[in-house]
Amino acid sequence: MRVRVYRVSSYTDPETGRPGKIVEMVEIRRTQQPGAFGAGPEEYVMAQRLFQSLMAQLQSMGLMPAQRDLVFPKITLFLTEEEYDLLGVKLEVNEEFDVEFRDGAITFKPV
Repeated sequence: MRVRVYRVSSYTDPETGRPGKIVEMVEIRRTQQPGAFGAGPEEYVMAQRLFQSLMAQLQSMGLMPAQRDLVFPKITLFLTEEEYDLLGVKLEVNEEFDVEFRDGAITFKPV
């Protein structure tokens, strides 16, 4: 699955007093534009261009919000500074990763 680092916050562990980081990640799901079903290839392309043009005009007038990726909260990590360093991956806001769960391990692969 693809995730994006949504927020990185500092915190202090209340038991040990040691500094740490809270890393919040969201799953990214690409939006799909509705298609003109039943139309031939040329009609489909023309309808798609017309739709995109209309959406751009409405967005520029402020009547429609800009279309974005759908995001869903997915992973929140509470890490000490040492654990963050041992992770071996820089988790910075807006960085995207492919996350893989396998055999009890979580792997972060930069996109």
